[in-house]
Amino acid sequence: MADDPRNQRDRDQPPSDEAALSARLRRLGERLGQHHPDRPSDSEPGQRPTADPSAIARGFRLSTELVAGVLVGAAIGWLLDRWLGLSPWGMIVFLLLGFAAGVLNVMRVAGVVQDNRLDPPDSRR
Repeated sequence: MADDPRNQRDRDQPPSDEAALSARLRRLGERLGQHHPDRPSDSEPGQRPTADPSAIARGFRLSTELVAGVLVGAAIGWLLDRWLGLSPWGMIVFLLLGFAAGVLNVMRVAGVVQDNRLDPPDSRR
């Protein structure tokens, strides 16, 4: 390391292009803070932007609904294949039905499709 052009004193200071880049980044953060005052600024090292826990929970629930539908369909198809000897057809049909049920459950949880009610519309009094 004797060939290092920088000496001990210069190692603690960033190169000039790094300092210029840091200054530009800081100015950009300040300008973005003016346009979006509700966002936390990057200049505060103690605060990190965190994700909304309810959004993470909703994502886990949506993915679980889809995976559960596919797994239950595959399990039913496999059991029917073993019991009735329909080798690939029970698994294929019920895997597709499980996927469709999983997608429908995800759409219901997300609010895209309303729940199917068996009550007639005039029964509510």
